[in-house]
Amino acid sequence: MFAPVYLDYNASAPLDDAVREAMLPWLGTRFGNASSRHEYGRAARRAIDEARAQVAAAVNAHPTEVVFTSGGSEANNLFVKGAAARLKPGAIAVSAIEHPCVREPARQLVRSGWTLQELPVDAQGRVRVEAYDGQAMLVSMMRANNETGVLQDVAALAESVRRAGGWLHSDAVQALGKVGVDFRALGVSAMTLSAHKIGGPQGAGALILDKRVDLEPLIAGGGHERGLRSGTENIAAIVGFGHACERAVAALDTHLVELKALRERIERCVAALGGTVFGDRAERLPNTCYFALDRIDGETLVGKLDRAGFAVASGAACSSASPEPSRTLMAMGVAPELARGAVRVSTGAATGMQDVDDFCSALAQVTDELRSLRAMAAA
Repeated sequence: MFAPVYLDYNASAPLDDAVREAMLPWLGTRFGNASSRHEYGRAARRAIDEARAQVAAAVNAHPTEVVFTSGGSEANNLFVKGAAARLKPGAIAVSAIEHPCVREPARQLVRSGWTLQELPVDAQGRVRVEAYDGQAMLVSMMRANNETGVLQDVAALAESVRRAGGWLHSDAVQALGKVGVDFRALGVSAMTLSAHKIGGPQGAGALILDKRVDLEPLIAGGGHERGLRSGTENIAAIVGFGHACERAVAALDTHLVELKALRERIERCVAALGGTVFGDRAERLPNTCYFALDRIDGETLVGKLDRAGFAVASGAACSSASPEPSRTLMAMGVAPELARGAVRVSTGAATGMQDVDDFCSALAQVTDELRSLRAMAAA
């Protein structure tokens, strides 16, 4: 079976072998409902409690602040819609580069009388936190952008929002496992995490929630997860999430050095080809390189690289069906013709320097072929 070198970790990371082993019993002999009062149920509850503690420890939170969800999208919706439901309609502010699962629920609130404010970004993709005017009581800004990898100054915005008496939520899905994430130090009221970006299973996430924040649940029922997310727990996925968090944090320092070296190698290659790396003068995730090569279409380049044996992305996986240029790059002021050439390479735990060297060779070859074809067409 043809298996391209995987360089799309920001979309999803492979399931870690040790995480899979931890999950397997809960896909077989351990099958109790954690709400049951017999031993099968008690064992399930203990497993969830252990995972909750593991997730909390990964971000310096208390286990009682962890609300398990089906993933990052649900957690983001839970905060945005749940918090708004407990407040009188007012203003909600989100950054211009938020993930659709923050931006779209925020837009939905406008139909209920809310005003949506957008915090702009500079040319490097950094949110201009000084643009927050203190009017919005609900604010959401991601810790790391899923396309550019640019890290945002969440702590600075959190201070401003606190002074105004509001709640700041941060989507930290891309940051977890790649840089340190500290719920307390950032000073946010809520934070979103997801398992499948760090070697855990798809379909598991969490909202880390300060107990002072009052939310209306999206899913009502039996009162699971402090009454904020009813439904029988997906124990196997939750167990996997906990183990993935523990392993990701334990390996963080080593991975930071290794991933940065891989990124620097890719960016030297891009520079040699005359390409543009977006956000290259900002602090970024160590594993992410988002670039474009002049007059080369990103989708075409991704397809050619796939056939050459390398799996990369032309932008955010959740919005890859859209033919429009990246909203993130448009917000940064990138010219549309250059933005349409954007390609994202994101490495992970299993990526080696040889993989990156081979990718760079393929990128140079494919780029040369596409430029030759373009020159022939123009002749």
